[in-house]
Amino acid sequence: MQQRKLGPFSVSALGLGCMNICHAYGAPVSAEQGQRVLRAALDAGVTHFDTAALYGFGVSESMVGEVLAPYRQQFTLASKCGLTVEEGEGRVKSGRVIDGRPESLRATCEGSLKRLKTDVIDLYYLHRWDKNVPIEESVGALGDLVRAGKIRAVGLSEVSATTLRKAHAEYPIAALQTEYSLWTRNPEIAVLDACRELGVSFVAFSPVARGFLCDTLHDVATLHEKDIRRGMPRFYPDNYAKNLALIPSYKAIAAEVGCTPAQLALAWLLHQGEDILPIPGTSSEAHVRENVAAAEIVLSKDVLKRLNALINQQTVSGNRYNEQSAREVDTEPLP
Repeated sequence: MQQRKLGPFSVSALGLGCMNICHAYGAPVSAEQGQRVLRAALDAGVTHFDTAALYGFGVSESMVGEVLAPYRQQFTLASKCGLTVEEGEGRVKSGRVIDGRPESLRATCEGSLKRLKTDVIDLYYLHRWDKNVPIEESVGALGDLVRAGKIRAVGLSEVSATTLRKAHAEYPIAALQTEYSLWTRNPEIAVLDACRELGVSFVAFSPVARGFLCDTLHDVATLHEKDIRRGMPRFYPDNYAKNLALIPSYKAIAAEVGCTPAQLALAWLLHQGEDILPIPGTSSEAHVRENVAAAEIVLSKDVLKRLNALINQQTVSGNRYNEQSAREVDTEPLP
């Protein structure tokens, strides 16, 4: 697979987001299936694996460590802190909490290192900015972890261009991660320009629009009761019905190009700049191989123009997050 720059590292153009192997979408994924997905990605040439302390409340990191530790020198490992599990009485895991205090970030890092079975994490993101803690304070703590040899580079997730600049002035930011796809264009407002100005790599999560651009979800009523998409306005029944009306024309373009709908979404992102690194997630080995093949697809200017006109911030119905989740991020709102 073609290689791209991720901060100081060179990685496969398409990485693997490791949330889906244990967390967030649909029915629970078995440990055996999650392990097969990780092995399939490594075998397919993926050298960028992205996980977080939050995913499965540590299960994703543990699975990545269990499966990939023997191949540690063959890939770049990214994880995240600052958005972790909250423990109630008897250490029962009761929910998630945003906590950017330096002592909390250090503690989370130590736990991640153990679960990942590694001495150092290549790229460590602040998963969410804790707005009760100055960004400089949290990023300064991550810089201390670099100096201590615990991590190699610092990243940010779901922050605005303004916050990125403040953080970068405190300690060099290697990468910024946020949602980006045909149906989520928020990064185009200011963050992409700021990243390019500062030399920060851009990592795109949910690049196939949380499954929408795969053309596999036709009825949101079939979503698992714990599927996080049930709380996202774009997947509310009325909005989703309107969004589904975009799919026939989208599928027609995919057929014209000779690829699957998911591959078209990934190819579109790869054509937005060589500094953009999509990290599709999946719980299927077949989808891993399908996604990786998207790196070889070349789209014409005409196809790109038609895709941009078809699916964009004006044609998609519903907000990205509900009001509570929107308050937790620091991204620029669409006009």
